[in-house]
Amino acid sequence: MENRLAHVSEGKKKEVEEIKNLIKKYKVMAVINMENLPAAQFLKIKYKLKDKIFLKYTKKRLIKIAFDQLAKEKKDIVKLKDMLKGIPALLFTNEDEFKLQKLLRKNKTFAFAKPGFVALSDIFINEGPTPFGPGPMIGEFGQLGIKTQVKENKIHIRETKLIISKDEVVKEKVASILSKLGIEPVEVGFNLTFTYKDGEILTGDVLSINEEEYLNNIKKAYSEALNLSVGIGYINKDDIDVLLRKAYLNALALETKVGKLEGHNKTEEKKEEKTEVIKEEQAVKKEEKPEVKVEIKEEKQVELKKEEIKEEKKEEKTEVIKEKVEAKLNANEVTEDKIKQAQDLLRQFTDKKIRGEI
Repeated sequence: MENRLAHVSEGKKKEVEEIKNLIKKYKVMAVINMENLPAAQFLKIKYKLKDKIFLKYTKKRLIKIAFDQLAKEKKDIVKLKDMLKGIPALLFTNEDEFKLQKLLRKNKTFAFAKPGFVALSDIFINEGPTPFGPGPMIGEFGQLGIKTQVKENKIHIRETKLIISKDEVVKEKVASILSKLGIEPVEVGFNLTFTYKDGEILTGDVLSINEEEYLNNIKKAYSEALNLSVGIGYINKDDIDVLLRKAYLNALALETKVGKLEGHNKTEEKKEEKTEVIKEEQAVKKEEKPEVKVEIKEEKQVELKKEEIKEEKKEEKTEVIKEKVEAKLNANEVTEDKIKQAQDLLRQFTDKKIRGEI
């Protein structure tokens, strides 16, 4: 280390000492990458945030020397040497690391992409109308593979086109067309590389959290923990109200279930009683049916006897009439006329009998 410092001028030694003192003075040290950051933007942001941050712009070599000299005092600080990328600058603050990242992101603006700029994300040219009329611009779009058509005397881009992929260097023609279209794809500001606090190193990606998503995750974790404690019956001040309410609802449900069970048993008893009554009624009907049949049979027999008596009377009457006819025949002389009259009279009586008139 002494050999390295032997080749460093007094002015640079003072620079290293200043860096070391700043690291000891502030709670948080951050490193930002100043690549593609215009000087005007740098000065503007520095002035705007002067009450919250202190910026130290120096050479990468001197920063590494300061880290080496603090190796015994600051845990894992030497690991930061390999994390210095691009054009680093040191930022010191007493703000929380997450608040710092939020502050820096809030003060970013957008600018046009210059040739040689390394895209931090994919850059697209969206479909739709352009401010250009038919002319040379059609050829410029065609050179970049952008499909166009003319509508209402204006050049329209037919479909969205990925013009630059992430980490790709912007070429002059691409930078020119983006500028003409008014597209500012470059987010200009302090790009936080990492922070260092008491041996803890946090990268910019870790610090760039979505606050809404973070709060939703906390709520979700609380809800799941509450459900678990209620499920296992673990009593604490957070879930006691829920457990009491759950016990009350369970008791109500049990009471309702018991009431339904008693009602069901009563219904079954009524059904059984009704079944017994029906059986008794059926038995009574079975016992009554033979008597009815006997009565019906007796009625039929009476009717049959009446018919028989009626027929017997008819026969007796017929016999009487025959006897009278024969008596008359015997009393008088038998002539052919009388025989015919007797036969006619007999025939009339016979027809009347057949017709049921006698």
